[in-house]
Amino acid sequence: MTWTNAIPWLKSITKLPIILKGILTAEDTKLAIEYGCAGVIVSNHGGRQLDGTLASIDALPLVVEAAADKIEVYMDGGVRRGTDIFKALALGARAVFVARPVLWGLAYNGEAGARHALDLLQSELELTMMLSGTNTIKEIDDSYILEPAIKWIQSSQEKIDKLKAKL
Repeated sequence: MTWTNAIPWLKSITKLPIILKGILTAEDTKLAIEYGCAGVIVSNHGGRQLDGTLASIDALPLVVEAAADKIEVYMDGGVRRGTDIFKALALGARAVFVARPVLWGLAYNGEAGARHALDLLQSELELTMMLSGTNTIKEIDDSYILEPAIKWIQSSQEKIDKLKAKL
């Protein structure tokens, strides 16, 4: 599958919006925009595809910046608590997908356990919002993050340039 064959083919067989999962770079985000996708899901697939890959939350700010409000950005992976959801929203995700907490709840007590896991996530998010002084999701921004990831993820060339400047 390539950008030039997969996305046009998908668009030819459906009128549904195309949302790509597994995006971790600004470059791929820009390609998703170029090929007319409606959104991207920042995800490293639980780190199962490539050992040592960037965590979804760390890639999120770069993808959001590249999306430039032209497409929607969602995040998947590493969400275990309501505070994780708050952080993802603060870094620009429109919504957050969860799987493991729901699966753990399902394994524990079936549908009631899965529902309880989702209720816990919602309660934790609401508590985090109250403690941070936010009343709505729209009020959550990166000012609530001590140092947004975009400030500390740098390309190798940027790191080299900074080192040279210090010398």
